[in-house]
Amino acid sequence: MGFSFDNILLIGSLLVIISVLASKSNKFGIPSMLLFLVVGMLAGSDGIGGIFFFDTHIAKLIGIIALILILFSGGIDTRYSDIKPILWRGITLSTLGVFLTSTIVGVFVSLVTDLSIYEGLLLGSIISSTDAASVFTILRSKNSGLKGNIRPLLEFESGSNDPMAYFLTILYIFLIQHQGVSFMETIPLFFKQFILGGAFGIFMGYAIHRIFNKIKLDFDGLYSVLLLAFALFTFSFSDFIGGNGFLSVYIAACILGNKDFVHKRSLTKHFDGQAWLMQIIMFLTLGLLVFPKQLMPLTGIGILIAVFIIFIARPIAVFLSLSFSDFNIRSKLFISWVGLRGAVPVILALYALDADLPNSMLIFNLVFFISALSVLIQGTTIPFVSRVLHLTVPVSIRKKSTLDIELANKVKSILVELEVNASFKCANKSIIDITLPKGILISMISRGESYLQPEGSTVILVGDKLSILADSIDALQGFYKSIGVVK
Repeated sequence: MGFSFDNILLIGSLLVIISVLASKSNKFGIPSMLLFLVVGMLAGSDGIGGIFFFDTHIAKLIGIIALILILFSGGIDTRYSDIKPILWRGITLSTLGVFLTSTIVGVFVSLVTDLSIYEGLLLGSIISSTDAASVFTILRSKNSGLKGNIRPLLEFESGSNDPMAYFLTILYIFLIQHQGVSFMETIPLFFKQFILGGAFGIFMGYAIHRIFNKIKLDFDGLYSVLLLAFALFTFSFSDFIGGNGFLSVYIAACILGNKDFVHKRSLTKHFDGQAWLMQIIMFLTLGLLVFPKQLMPLTGIGILIAVFIIFIARPIAVFLSLSFSDFNIRSKLFISWVGLRGAVPVILALYALDADLPNSMLIFNLVFFISALSVLIQGTTIPFVSRVLHLTVPVSIRKKSTLDIELANKVKSILVELEVNASFKCANKSIIDITLPKGILISMISRGESYLQPEGSTVILVGDKLSILADSIDALQGFYKSIGVVK
């Protein structure tokens, strides 16, 4: 069976349903993304589904869109207060760490296989980044905390190291195709991609925030459409001008996520759902794309390279990158262990396939095998390793209520109720038009016998009773002054 316009919706929706149900019924701690991958492989031409799919162009496009939305969702959910203590260490790990990993793995691969040094470095670059979807999902799904700043470092690294891996992948593809060009001649390209990508990401982060707070759309549903379009535009235009599109998307999302804008809470939840959908589609597509029969002959060399990455290359890169940090040896060992490879390396391997390089199919199959093995071995043992290294912090495992989730990042210590009268500066204005002092949150509005959960576009009317959460008395006094309650 093959995909066609007549059956793609039927087959696609059925596979998504099976994937979600499989993850729900998972009792063995197997990462969800691996289950999605298995469903795709079982549905493929070598599986029971018999579906033939090998269109690298479509798979690459799906992978790029999926990665954009996953990075955007992860970035918009990243709090600056969380990453501030580890910012420079995270940047070092996501740049120098990726380069060291790719180089160490590349040299090793060229020694133990028939691949050339550039082909080995290409494989090392493809496999060098940790996967944002894998790390975000696993770290946020376990009912245990981690000591210190380990979790924000791992999440920041996984979200920010894809641009470096992408750059190195494109670089070595170019060098393989143009044998006469030296590595040193490509250094200006590195600065061009990261300077343009970073600058455009900053610009778009502030631009999207300003546009969202100024524009007045007639239908609330259009805000999610607009934000999705902005995410895709940020990547594509950055790539068009020669910047690193993935870096632009992540930076723009981080800036936007640390500011207040219209419908922020609902849009954040919406993008979280979009990221999950694209993650499922991405893993299903990659599962369909691989031929298990072609993987069997690569079992020995695949295991050898995977073991080398997990136990040698990744630890060396982590210990060197964090050599001047305050992380102790146990923390560095755990950070090394959570170097999960996932779908991102497989997506990057599609670039090699798309370029029709001589050994691109071999590289793709090796990357797929190593990534699946990494998620299976490392992803299932993270809680065990954290306990062995004494890095686990017990947390409450009660089910979070909707209010817990909404206010998770805005814990306050003071709750007051204020009735709005006509003299207040906030009367007949939307919340987004009011400059709320830092440390203030309007959590609920009582209007007659109704209760409203406020959004940025919610207009405060005379007679409304505002439930106000504040960090401190000073923050509350500042709020009172800003709306004219006191002078």
